[in-house]
Amino acid sequence: MTMDKASTTRSVKLVPIGNSRGIRLPKVLLRKYGWNDSLVLEEAENGIILHGEPNKRGSWEDTYRAMAADGEDWGDFEDTVADGLD
Repeated sequence: MTMDKASTTRSVKLVPIGNSRGIRLPKVLLRKYGWNDSLVLEEAENGIILHGEPNKRGSWEDTYRAMAADGEDWGDFEDTVADGLD
């Protein structure tokens, strides 16, 4: 992994957590990356990479493709949406 010139290096201490050890992440980083309760930890050749959970919500295009693959019929959708509305 190549670090760009805008990267920042921080020194963090390992702290005891039960029988394990962990690190405390500064609040500014948690806010910056939108991290809340869990992260994904990837082992790389030269270290570890932390990143947030992937967004499980698909795009409209992904949703449309999944619906088309399932053969869903939405032919009466317009009538249903307008039902009872002037």
